[in-house]
Amino acid sequence: MKRLLVCCLYFGSLVVSANATDKPNIIVIYTDDHGFADLGIHGVEPDVKTPHLDALARSGVIAKHGYSSAPQCVPSRGGLITGKFQGRFNLDSNNSTLEGFNKEITIATRLQRSGYVTAQFGKWHLGPMAEIPTHGFTHSFAQHGQQKFTANITVEGKDQPMNEMRPEMYHIDGCAKAASSIIERYKEQPFFLYIAFRAPHTPLDAPQSYKDRFPGAMPERRRAALGMLAAVDDGVGLITSTLKNNGLSEKTLLFFIGDNGAPLKIHKTDSPLNGDAGGWDGSLNTPLNGEKGMLSEGGMHVPFLIAWPGTIPAGQSYEHPVSALDVAASAAAVADLSVKPGDLDGVNLVPYLKGSLSTPPHEALMWRWMAQSAIREGNWKLLRGGEREYLYDLDTDLEEKHNLASQHPDVAARLRTKLTAWCAELNPPGLALGPMAPVWNEYFDYYLDGKTAPKHEAEPTHGWLARGGSLIEKEGVLVLTPDKGGKGMFITRSQLKLAGPATATLTFKTAASGQGAIAWRVDGDKDFLPANRVPFEVKGSDDWQTHAVPIPAKGRVIHLRVHLPPGPAQFRTLDFKSASR
Repeated sequence: MKRLLVCCLYFGSLVVSANATDKPNIIVIYTDDHGFADLGIHGVEPDVKTPHLDALARSGVIAKHGYSSAPQCVPSRGGLITGKFQGRFNLDSNNSTLEGFNKEITIATRLQRSGYVTAQFGKWHLGPMAEIPTHGFTHSFAQHGQQKFTANITVEGKDQPMNEMRPEMYHIDGCAKAASSIIERYKEQPFFLYIAFRAPHTPLDAPQSYKDRFPGAMPERRRAALGMLAAVDDGVGLITSTLKNNGLSEKTLLFFIGDNGAPLKIHKTDSPLNGDAGGWDGSLNTPLNGEKGMLSEGGMHVPFLIAWPGTIPAGQSYEHPVSALDVAASAAAVADLSVKPGDLDGVNLVPYLKGSLSTPPHEALMWRWMAQSAIREGNWKLLRGGEREYLYDLDTDLEEKHNLASQHPDVAARLRTKLTAWCAELNPPGLALGPMAPVWNEYFDYYLDGKTAPKHEAEPTHGWLARGGSLIEKEGVLVLTPDKGGKGMFITRSQLKLAGPATATLTFKTAASGQGAIAWRVDGDKDFLPANRVPFEVKGSDDWQTHAVPIPAKGRVIHLRVHLPPGPAQFRTLDFKSASR
């Protein structure tokens, strides 16, 4: 009886494998902070050299209006890999908990269950690298820099126990080589490869041989970014040639997408490369307005290519908006997976790209990221940042220079109603998750309202300074780190003109519990007086907490201090408003 059961199970596995061999391979190549301009075939910037990507585009489709699901790394990756808008499971920003994501079924898991070999390469950014296989990936080669990384295959595609590895090659080259090796290994079976190159995200670490391809006068950050993208282009060439050499080009649906726009930091400062993991990454969003961290076009309108030779006609420039969320829906459809209604938020793009369907794939695309939300319906786009609202006709104003909200209030109202209803479905619901952080207010001021650029070089933390620790701005959040052995620590800001009384709204996270306080000095005070201090209780937590603290100041506040219990902290909002406003 046991022998019969074993034989039946074995026979069943053969049936699954036989059916699976008829299914197409699926490859998703994902770049990191890659601006819209930096694809040669776009013809925007003359210094870009991407011959292999240009050839890929000519073999398939350029999605002229291709979008990521967020203007930031973690949420856009969560949306891509699940095929569900990440705000449905509370993955709203890089600082969100991964609890919701860990409960979702990824497209890798769905494909793995249907007989696909699945493999991940490069940047993960969705939890510990050692846990990547639990999200549906048979193989993992998570090299994303020149430091130790976690993998269960070698660069030659051979199995090994999941453990830390030292880089043998430049990380982009290593990931491309490992992906090519997996294609060779599984050329007789259907496979799903997710290749997430950490490029041109900082730190800009292109080897000199890649940078030497771009001689002449230019910012060094630009040269380094172009060098990293040249490595990506070479990697794409290796992958596509491996497919061709094994007769797999016409059996493979391939997507190439950026995760979000380039971070310009407004000024595109060419600061030193060594040891600087922040700042401008050297990439460009031209002609789009804005940058990473904004739901303007520059923040999430990204390079987006699709190819499936023999199935999708080549040489297309597709005009209708599409989303990275469509990847999972397309993959599920071509692999003939059974998916419950509501499991995926995207659309199978293949019938549209084949010409079987001529209507737009989406009635509308919608986004929410922190204090921002947006909707694009046809050529109309409504963008909100806090209480600010903008309406653009992207057909005539792709650069988002002319706010038409006052001229077309009926259009703005209709789109706002639709966006509000959609945001009510998210977790948590709402058009915004809180007030605009100072950095995003400055970005909106500059890019969308045409105000003078702030002096970020002089005030990288928006005027706030740390005492007893260090304070840096990272992705719109102020990160406070205490000095070693330090006792007292607080952040402070001077040269204010805040009419008292006022209210402070603080949104922060800290692991330390205890008493916090806000202290102030009014015009005429030579020092901080004990009476000018309001305490509040802080509960240590990994979640963001918001405190509204009244400041009963008499006179004009010129100097503030914010005290928290000892330990590291992150500030998302430091908002001080006069009661008279």
